[in-house]
Amino acid sequence: MSRTILTRMAAALVAALAVAGGVGSGPVAGAASGLSATSTSGTSATTTTHAAAWPTPSGQKAVGATINVSGTLDGRMVRHYGTGDLGSGGQDEGQDPIFKLANGAVLKNVILGSPAADGIHCSGTCTLQNVWWEDVGEDAATFKGTSSSQTMTIDGGGARSASDKVFQHNGPGTMYIRNFEVSNFGKLYRSCGNCSTQHKRDVVISNVTITAPGKSLAGINTNYGDTARFSGVTIAGDSSRKIVVCEKYRGVTSGEPSKIGSGADGVNCLYSSSDITYR
Repeated sequence: MSRTILTRMAAALVAALAVAGGVGSGPVAGAASGLSATSTSGTSATTTTHAAAWPTPSGQKAVGATINVSGTLDGRMVRHYGTGDLGSGGQDEGQDPIFKLANGAVLKNVILGSPAADGIHCSGTCTLQNVWWEDVGEDAATFKGTSSSQTMTIDGGGARSASDKVFQHNGPGTMYIRNFEVSNFGKLYRSCGNCSTQHKRDVVISNVTITAPGKSLAGINTNYGDTARFSGVTIAGDSSRKIVVCEKYRGVTSGEPSKIGSGADGVNCLYSSSDITYR
């Protein structure tokens, strides 16, 4: 076979890999499969999700005091982990976060290693894009704030090893969890069951991949009018279907909330069997 033919074959192989997403550039190329590819035509947008691959950190950074974020912070896939006061690695309530996001802030391309303290706090509307938790501490992220119109959007990324909750919702507003993967967890989402000030809260979970073991996807307080909507959910490794899609609680302002049911009801837990796929 001639050298010219071999050269052409090699060039064709490289081009094919690039189209398939196997060739990337920049610090986040290794994590690109955790993002969504969105195309717009006309007035609507179509989102295609890809199987997420856990990214390789581009470096490491020890964090001894909370990093305050306003505007946009691109972490360039550096692994951040707690040290000093942020380095206990426990489940104690009231820990400080690794990152604290101001209203309107965006945090992207970040890996949280272990210990991760209380992860990320959002003070209002915020966006977490392509953020990965290797070993969830107290919680991966907590949604605070005071406005019913605020939103917290988690787009891309993943979390694993969460002995309790992944995302905690304490303030009002709506949380969006999409194009995300989680494994070995307690609850993916929980509307605060006993905050001293309670609110109506909403969560929209779409295009997520769940890998057992896990307990539930969402826990909401129906007595405060919470809603949880699900679509494009894939649950893997749960042949006995022990993972509960939507748990209903009676929330309180002191003491402990009580669980009052589970399952789709068309009012608070909003999904159909076609929204959940088992494999």
